[in-house]
Amino acid sequence: MDVRVQHAPFDFGAEADSFAAGRSDLGAVVTFTGIVRDTDGALDGMEIEHYPGMTEKALQNIAAEAEARWSLGEVLVIHRFGKLAAGERIMMVATASVHRAHAFEAAEYLMDYLKSRAPFWKKERAGGAESWVAAKDADEAALKRW
Repeated sequence: MDVRVQHAPFDFGAEADSFAAGRSDLGAVVTFTGIVRDTDGALDGMEIEHYPGMTEKALQNIAAEAEARWSLGEVLVIHRFGKLAAGERIMMVATASVHRAHAFEAAEYLMDYLKSRAPFWKKERAGGAESWVAAKDADEAALKRW
């Protein structure tokens, strides 16, 4: 398990290439990358805050739960914090398993829990104003399937 909370950008291609490299026993790798979206063209940026130590522990617990529920050979979670611009990568999840169903389901589980339960706080800046991003009912509903 590799869990990272970092300010610096990450290279998705390099991370995907090195993830599970040399593991010929695994038949499936699933990756997902979340980006800062600007749906109406008005976003000046986003700031993501967290509590160091607590956040890493929470992400490790979420990843450990995925490892316990599915047969996984490798798990990667990267989540950024700080000021980000539209189009920048926020996070990446990668899972590897002998079987694709386990890799897909575990990746979806991680994404759902990171979206709703990871201790990050997001503030959007648009038009000189700032507002905290509120939890969405759809994100909470997605957790019910797990």
